[in-house]
Parts: sequence; structure tokens; C-alpha cells
Amino acid sequence: MSDTDWWFFDLAVVIAVTGGLTFGIISGLSGIERIVLTIPLVLFLPGYALVSALFPDEPNDEYQSFDDEKTGLGNPLLVSGGLEAIERTILSVVFSVSLVPAIALFATVTPRGVALKPILLGLSILTVVLALLAIVSRYRCPADRRFVPSITSVSPFFDRGRPSPYERTSRRPYNLAIVIGLVLLLASGGFALANPPQHDGFTEFSVETENVTGETDTMYESTYTAGERQELQATITNREHEERTYTTVALLQRVSYEENATTVRESTEVDRRTATVAAGDSHGQTLAITPSMRGDDLRVTLLLYVGEPPAEPTTENAYRAIHLPIEVT
Repeated sequence: MSDTDWWFFDLAVVIAVTGGLTFGIISGLSGIERIVLTIPLVLFLPGYALVSALFPDEPNDEYQSFDDEKTGLGNPLLVSGGLEAIERTILSVVFSVSLVPAIALFATVTPRGVALKPILLGLSILTVVLALLAIVSRYRCPADRRFVPSITSVSPFFDRGRPSPYERTSRRPYNLAIVIGLVLLLASGGFALANPPQHDGFTEFSVETENVTGETDTMYESTYTAGERQELQATITNREHEERTYTTVALLQRVSYEENATTVRESTEVDRRTATVAAGDSHGQTLAITPSMRGDDLRVTLLLYVGEPPAEPTTENAYRAIHLPIEVT
């Protein structure tokens, strides 16, 4: 098998490496291991696949003479085809960095929002699709003009065997500048991946509501019978960026309403539940409400605490609080 039969080898490697990196990322790796796996996927692979799809031909310098009768010039015109290795490398990095914001914008409309894993999965899918398009594009290119990967074709440095506008000068300063630029790029990319921007943490606390129709008086069950057990569904959604243990305290309270104040006349704890919720997950709780008081001046108060609640749970010392006015007959 000749070297020209391996024209798709680099794109096959891109697809295989992208799949391996994606598997490593979603498998739960964290810290420096995840950063090492993520850097190629963010800074090079998507752009390389896109550049390969746009430029399937190899570097080729030809000269085409001007028409003296039309231009009056006798000097030949240099016509360049394809990309040199350094051009392919730089464009791969530039296109990769440009594709990340596009994927992040698309992630804003997904249920998970702008998070690291959805963006990386989106980049992986895009990279594989672009690599497949590049294979088709390169296959349709004439065999004698088709880009075939080699050690020199993927080197991001100026070498002595390749003509360049710098051939009469030392290439060492330019190669050194390229090395410094790549190091800075990898360092900045690693820092960004290790310290992704995050909003301040918070916890959502809600109760299950009924379907609202024209005959709906309240969005929850507001009528109870004294001494009869009735269930109330509550949901805790942890957006604190780390696992948390919550305690929910359900109180039955008799209250009086004045101008700008609510006074609790009597309060009884009717249920208490504890749950550990992973970051980004939701947990449903079934609270048992058995009223021991009667009247239309009552309310069910749900208090949410991180960890253990104090000896006397109140609205003032709770992390989250929900008040549900009810009537008990």
C-alpha cells in the first residue's frame, strides 16, 4: 500500500481521538485529567476537521503567465493551492476557538443550559461530522492534488526543506515564537477549563400544583379535614454546584393578618424529611399533613434547611420558606 492510500489517515485519527476523549470526559474524570482530555477537543480537533473539509488539496505552487496583450506585464503569476503545515495548524486553532462560542450559544436552548459537558459533547459531535465531510471532500479531490498527511505536513514549524518568504533568514526565531504562542495558548485554555464561569449557587424549592382551569380557586389543595392525613408533594432542585443534604420541616400554623405583618398565634410541626441531593439534580418529597386544628386562619409552612434545622424552626431562620393558606373543617 503506497503513501497515497493513507490520505484519510489523519481524519480517521481525529474521529478516533475525539471519541476516546469524549468517553473519558463523560466517564466522570475530573481535575487535571479532564483538563488534559479537553484541551485538544477545544483548541485543535474541531478546527482541523473544518480546515480539512475546506482545503482538501495539498500545497502546490505553480506559475501562470500573464497575457501580455491584456495586462502589459511579462512577469509570471504565482498561484498557490492548498495550505502549508503552519497555515493549516494556525487555522485549525483559530477555527476551533471560534466554534466553541457557537456551540455554547446552542447549549443555551438545551435543558442543561451552558454547562461544560453539553458543550464538550456538542463539540465532539460537530468534530466527527466535520471530519466525515472532510473525508468526502478529500475523496472528491483529484488524486494527484489530494492532501496526504505526513510528518512534515503536520509540523507547525518552518523547516529548511519548504520554500518560504523567510528562506534567506534564520528560521529559529520564528519557530521559537510559535513554541511560545502554543505554550501560552495551552496554558490559557487549561486555566479556562479548570475555572469555568459559574453563577452563584442557589436551591429551588417548590410544591406540586394542580392544572389551572377556569374553576380553579387555588393552585394547590387548600381544604383539609381535621385528623385526616393528606399528602403534599415538594420538590428540591440543587443548583449549588455541589452535593447538599437538606431537611424539610412542615408546620401547621394559626396566623392573624394585620396591616403589614403576619403574626403566628400557634404552630405545630406535622412532618420532617431529610434528603441528600446531588448537584444539578431534583428530589421529590412526600410530606404527610395531618391537621390537628380547625379554622380558616391556618396555613401550612414548609421550611427548607441545609443540614440540620435549629431547635425551633421558623421562617426567619430557614433557607427557603413556602406558605400555603388552608382551611380545615
